[in-house]
Amino acid sequence: METFLIKAAQLVVALAFLVIIHEFGHYIIARAFGIKVEKFYLFFNPWFSLAKWKPKKKSIRFDKNGNEKASWRDTEYGIGWLPLGGYVKIAGMIDESMDKEQLAKPAQPWEFRSKEAYKRLLVMLGGVIFNFILAIIIYAGIAWHWGNKYIPFDKAYEGMDFVPAAQEIGFRNGDIPLTADGEKIDASNADFMYHMAAAKEVKVLRNHTDTVTINVPKEFILKLNESEEFLSYRIPAFIARLQPGEAAEKAGMKEGDRIVAVGNTPTPSFTELTPALLEHAGKECDITVMRDGKTLTLAATPSETGKLGFQIMPLTEIYPTVSVRYNIIESVPQGWALGTGTLTNYVNSMKYVFTSDGAKSIGGFGAIGNMFPEKWNWYSFWQITAFLSVALAFMNIIPIPGLDGGHVMFLLYEVITRRKPSDKVLEYAQYAGMAFLLLLLLYANGMDIIRAVL
Repeated sequence: METFLIKAAQLVVALAFLVIIHEFGHYIIARAFGIKVEKFYLFFNPWFSLAKWKPKKKSIRFDKNGNEKASWRDTEYGIGWLPLGGYVKIAGMIDESMDKEQLAKPAQPWEFRSKEAYKRLLVMLGGVIFNFILAIIIYAGIAWHWGNKYIPFDKAYEGMDFVPAAQEIGFRNGDIPLTADGEKIDASNADFMYHMAAAKEVKVLRNHTDTVTINVPKEFILKLNESEEFLSYRIPAFIARLQPGEAAEKAGMKEGDRIVAVGNTPTPSFTELTPALLEHAGKECDITVMRDGKTLTLAATPSETGKLGFQIMPLTEIYPTVSVRYNIIESVPQGWALGTGTLTNYVNSMKYVFTSDGAKSIGGFGAIGNMFPEKWNWYSFWQITAFLSVALAFMNIIPIPGLDGGHVMFLLYEVITRRKPSDKVLEYAQYAGMAFLLLLLLYANGMDIIRAVL
């Protein structure tokens, strides 16, 4: 339950932050063009609001033509109770509010529909632009605050552990990645796992001597569980600290020893050590360790749960680690590179959605929540928030009525043809788009429930 609440809290905070920035993008550009924004809400508020506030209007200002000017005091600010996003209600615009009464009146100078097409286009692009800028800022902040710390693949001498789906197509635990579609890959590139999973061909170094080519099936990326990493570093079983009175200490093991075999079973990493100890649980067996370049065999009796009583040495104390620090100026291009790279990868991955496996992989709030770690971690939180900001920007620009992209589509039509679609066309398109999005929302969250049950 605690894990669920922590993930849910991270999800709500991240989405609330992203929605506010997205809607603020629409709001600030609309205000820059003198358009009245009637409401600015985090979450939706059918029937009632959790909180709302509208500043008192001290006076009415007029432009040089004697028309009333829009003001930030025209806006009602609030928090709704339905956490499915948020919205700004822009005067004179056909949107999810479907305010037909206002549209039936003569157009006012401070309304959306009275402005030139290019201004309306920029207003509709505002949310997408602000989400993408936010992602770049977050990535730049991550680069500045945390830098980039990684273990080069060629220094990880025990290689990688791969998830079962990867092993099914030919990867083996212990493989060291070399190239993906002919391009060298390394942990210095934050996207290396995506490049491997989306590649047609991956070359790995096996047994430190053989270069093996693995043909990656099309749509393989859809086989990967969103809560798992495609691969992880193998951890050699070095002893960092002994627990007093436990089997390891009684057997004569020392801190810094490396366990390389249990009985006749080699244990090059913790992956092999755990099942080997379980196999000898409660029974005395030979434990082979490396100490100061020498091999020693010690007799030990693992506990009934297969434990010897020691703490494993951290990965960063075993393999050489590269740390790269960035100052504020250097972090900006890093943020740009990560933001554009994430967008490119996300757009490329969308082609998989239009397949049978891709449709099954669509997820809702549950799938998004599972992206967050079980314990609150600011580094992971900001990494995932930046990714979601990119995803939100792209999803909103898809030309579906009801999304920003639907409005952009009609505005581009107007700019090109110099003819504005009728209000009836826009109204029906809005209804159709909202119905489609509602069905998609139900489907995505329904798939979450099905995966949880199965």
